[in-house]
Parts: sequence; C-alpha cells; structure tokens
Amino acid sequence: MNSIFKNNKINADLKEFINRDCSFGVIAVDDDYKILSVNRTFYELTGYPDNELLFNDCRLLIKNDEFDELFDITIFSRSEAAPQNIKLRIANGDFIDACVSLIPLYNSGELINGAVIAFRFGKTGKSDAAELTGQARSSFNEWSTLEAIFNSRLEGAFTIDKDCVITAFNRSAERITGYTADEALGKKCWEIMNSNHCYNQCPSGGGRLIIPGKNPASVTELHITRKDGGKIPVRVTTAPLFDFEGAHIGAVETFQDITELKNLSNHLEDKFHLHNIIGRSLCMEKIFHLIENVGKSESTILITGESGSGKELVARAIHINSYRRSGPFIAVNCSAFAETLLESELFGHERGAFTGAIQTKPGRFELAQGGTLFLDEIGEISPKIQIKLLRVLETRQFERVGGTRSIKMDIRLIAATNLDLAEKVKMGLYREDFYYRINVINIHLPPLRERLDDLPLLIQNLLEKYSEKFNKSICSISPAAFNRLKGYEWPGNVRELENVMEHAFLMCQGEMIEPEHLPERFQEYSRRFEAGLKMNISGTPLQYAERTFISNTLKTFNGHRGKTAQALGVDKSTLWRKMKKYKLL
Repeated sequence: MNSIFKNNKINADLKEFINRDCSFGVIAVDDDYKILSVNRTFYELTGYPDNELLFNDCRLLIKNDEFDELFDITIFSRSEAAPQNIKLRIANGDFIDACVSLIPLYNSGELINGAVIAFRFGKTGKSDAAELTGQARSSFNEWSTLEAIFNSRLEGAFTIDKDCVITAFNRSAERITGYTADEALGKKCWEIMNSNHCYNQCPSGGGRLIIPGKNPASVTELHITRKDGGKIPVRVTTAPLFDFEGAHIGAVETFQDITELKNLSNHLEDKFHLHNIIGRSLCMEKIFHLIENVGKSESTILITGESGSGKELVARAIHINSYRRSGPFIAVNCSAFAETLLESELFGHERGAFTGAIQTKPGRFELAQGGTLFLDEIGEISPKIQIKLLRVLETRQFERVGGTRSIKMDIRLIAATNLDLAEKVKMGLYREDFYYRINVINIHLPPLRERLDDLPLLIQNLLEKYSEKFNKSICSISPAAFNRLKGYEWPGNVRELENVMEHAFLMCQGEMIEPEHLPERFQEYSRRFEAGLKMNISGTPLQYAERTFISNTLKTFNGHRGKTAQALGVDKSTLWRKMKKYKLL
C-alpha cells in the first residue's frame, strides 16, 4: 500500500497478501476512470514513482479495445467481470502482458462508485484468472475505505470503527492536526480532534455513531485543537462506512481547514479590493496580473467576453487599482438607450436643446470627471454615436447637446462588449477607426465552461454569501450535485451560477445541497439515463450496456453485420437476434 494512506487494521489482510504474492497489483478507480489509490506492488513492478498515478485516467495504462465495455458492464451489472489478458503500460513507456479482473466498488452499501482492478503480470490461464478474481474480492473492503475517503476530495480524512476508534488517518489529517498516523491510530476520534463539539453534538463521538439510513451524511463547522495547542476552524463531513456485504462497520470523516479558504479570499480582496472577482485558474491569474499592470496607465481598455462573465467587475477592479480610485466610477449600458437619448445621456444637454429639456443636465462624461467611465455594450451603439465618441477620444473634449462650450475631458474610458467587433468591422457594421481607438488594451474574459477549475472556489464563495443572506447553515455541496454543475455548459456564465446557487439555497432545508435542490434543467441528465434503462428490453442495466455496445460497434463498421459480428466474437445469427431484441434493425 502506498504511503498516502496508513491503516493498522483494514490494511492488515492486504499487507499480508502482498508479502505472500508480490506479483499481484491492485488499483481502485471511480466511475470516471480516475485512479483513487494504487498498492505498493503495482508501483514496484511497473516502475512508476509513488503517488504519480493518483487521479489519472486508468485507461492510459491499459491497452485493450474492450476495456471500456468491460468496465461499464461491471458497473451496470454490479458483478465481477471475467478476467481478460491486456497490455499494460509501464513507466518506461513499454507495454507488458498482464491479466485484469474487475469487481464493482460500492459506497453506502448500494451505490456503485467505481471498480477495484486487480492485475497479475504475464498472460494468465483460467485457473490463475479465477484465483486473481478471488484475491481481488478479498481486498475489497480495504479499497472501499480508500474510495470513500479519496472520493470526498476534502483536505483531511480518517475512518473509525463502531467503537469510534480511528482505523485510518491520511497525510492531510496529519498536517492539519499535527498528529502522526501512528499517534492517531487506535485512539478515540475525540482524543485527536479535541473539540467541544465532540463531547456535545458530534454524531460519531461519545458513543453515538451515525445510524445508517437515518442520517447518511452530516456537515458541521467547528474548532479543533492541534497537537501544539493551536485552534483552527474546520468543516467536517461525516458519513457511514459499509463493507462488501452492506454491513455497517464504522464511519468516514473528512475535514477541511477553513482558514485556508478564508486566507485565499482575503488575499484576493486585498489584492484587488473587490472580493467578487474569484478565480485561481491560469487564465484568471493572467487577468489579475493584467489588471494590476493596466491600473498604472491611462490607456483606453476594451473588455470582451460573453454575457455574465463579469466584465463590469473587472472594470471596477481596474478603477480601484488605478490612480483614479478616489474619483467616481460611472457605468452606462449603451444598449439601454435609444440613439437620441444616448447622446444626451453621455454628453449632457443644455436647457431647450430639445423638447422636454427644461433644464441643463450634465452627462455621464461630466459626472465621471476625475474618475472612470465604463461604457458597457459598446458594440450596440450606432455609427453616428461612434463618430462623436471618436472625436471626443481624439480631442479629449466634448460639448453638451445644444451647447457651444467645450468641456475638457478628464476621465479614463473602459468599454465592454459581448460581440465580436473585429468581425463586425470586416462586415462593414462597425467603424474601423473607432474600434482601434477603444481597443488599445484588450482584456478577454473566458467563459465559465473554459475555467471549470475555478468552480469549487466560486461555489465556496457563493455558499458563504448566501448562508449569510438567507441565514441558513448550508456549508457544503454533495459530490453528485457538484458533478451536475461541473458537467453543465454554463451559457449564462458566473451570473447564471449565482442564480443556480440562490435557487438551491431556497430549495435546500438541510445542511448540504443535493442534486434535487438544483433547477429543473439539471435534472435532465438523470431522466435521460433512466429513460435509457426503461427501453423495452426489460430495463436491466446489463441489457442497456449490451445494447449500447452493439449499437456503437455497428456504427464503427457502418452497419456491416458481418464485420460487427466478427468484432463482437459472435455468429451472424446471434447478432441478428440481438439486433431484433433491441430494435436495432
């Protein structure tokens, strides 16, 4: 077993087995093929450095055209897959012969979250293959524990038995608490966490272990005392742990040091003086760096990006980081005004300039003097307004509508659009000279779907924001709900994410946001999947997998039944009966 996870009780059988048979390698993967854990034997025999394979796609290691189908059938049928010979990629890039056996990986006694894959190196006969499957099955409980811990994706993690004795303690738990795994193993969980909550309210402490079915998961925030006496805030998630037969054997607790998130949020706020700009992906780091640099200049800036991507927030951040931070920030949505009104709105008007102008009114250019003028939706303005703005930018002065006195302009102009202005220029729909005048510096905001690495941080920020707004103690989102959000295209970008999270807060009455709390459009995935299982084929997952496999193979060979049957390893008559059964004729 690799050194990421230490377990003095659950690992005993596996360690003994590894010492007895060093040719047996094991990896555990989730239902997205991501590797959750790897035993030491696999690392030693393949040459990969410790921990290098974690969270990579296991299919990068396996050369076998039928592995995807083998994996899917294991998941759908909830049964062990027949062992198969494969080619396994080792650390130097070469492929060696190996045999794999798969058994489904359960969570909460029922849900399938992935598979345990056992490897024997070298080609294997039937008797050896049967032994391989048996050995993989005997290691199941250990891998189930690993899956429950690493699938939580939180900082620290440990497991306890039914007597609340710690049976596993990962490295992050060591770092957060200050206790080593050797010090924690065998101790009661409240002896290590050392929080007042442990003795009064904790569902797994004080002899009151979680009752399966009644409280499948609980989330709370508390302060723990580190080994060195320091107190830190953590967010703890507790859930029951089951063995292969579905029996309740303990609980798994994952906890996250909240101070790290708060420090990051405070860092962003100090750096940009605007906490609503959230992101740590590479593309956002470049934008943060650009904001700092352009704040020192007076150049005109064009911010581009899809609707809802946060263009005005960036404009405000630029203003706050500029020499004009003490001046006003005036924002105008150019698409909100008719052409005749927009000119007056921007430059102001004199009394009697037009019907209804009963008094002199300063425009947005005057109101923004000494500060920043933000013109949103600049791509919507007419050529007539473009010409007037172009002259103002060139001469740095303007006149009110109906006036004759020139007013010197003392503003920093920032424009924004969700349109492709370069394309509009090519089509003759936008003035080229004006486009180049406003596009001195361009800041392009990527859509949310292109920076999904920022999604956890954005969600965390919204959880804190709406918890305070709605006075609710919702402080987490379930992995299932997060996967729905991560798989969504986000046409409305961050603005849409804010709306979705607000909807979820209104619907959620517990402590954790679940898939059913999300808007209706996020339920489509589940309904499509269930509909596929309810085809007129008696609805079993294995039949659904078989139909999909046959259908995909037919498409590969452009409907040629002979080649399809040969690829599937069945007679043409058998293929014909299957096609008739699944209505593929």
